[in-house]
Amino acid sequence: MRITALLIVAVALAGCTAGPAPSSLGSSPPPPPPSATSPSQLDFPQRPRAVPLDNLDPCAILTPEQRTSLSLDNPPSAYVETSFGGAKACTIRSTTSGNVARLALVLVSGADVWLSETSQVDYTVSSIEGFAAITVRTPDVHDVCNVEIDVADGQFLDVMFRDGGNSTAVQQDHLCLGAQRVAEAAMASLLQKR
Repeated sequence: MRITALLIVAVALAGCTAGPAPSSLGSSPPPPPPSATSPSQLDFPQRPRAVPLDNLDPCAILTPEQRTSLSLDNPPSAYVETSFGGAKACTIRSTTSGNVARLALVLVSGADVWLSETSQVDYTVSSIEGFAAITVRTPDVHDVCNVEIDVADGQFLDVMFRDGGNSTAVQQDHLCLGAQRVAEAAMASLLQKR
């Protein structure tokens, strides 16, 4: 009997605190609309100028001297990256480190695509030569790191650096540093060419 009485009191008290107090003006106002400012507007530094990627050869962006300083000693290999809308791309392997760099010239989307919730990646925004640079890490993929550089409206330079199958796995922080170094060299070269 005593337990039943305690249950009735507990249910009654829970009912008293279950909802918000009604507003003196009738129904409560709707929640505010989402902010009109997108993550790209918040996080991107303004581009110093446009550096369009049209009609460029991705394998000619890094000079032979830059490739040597980055230990990318195998010949560049061109291909088309279908996951970026048929972007022209180039891979260069290092026999010294066993790592691989890739440059892709993306002409179908701006770099801010990486800031949307649908991209499902972890990112940080910095800058290279004054251009927004997004370092991208994909959850549960630890053998690659990308740096995406906002070079022009609707275009970005994708720089990927990955473990090329080393016997000991390369830490992702090291791969991100490699991607950053390649991205810095690529932007320095692009600014001279454009």
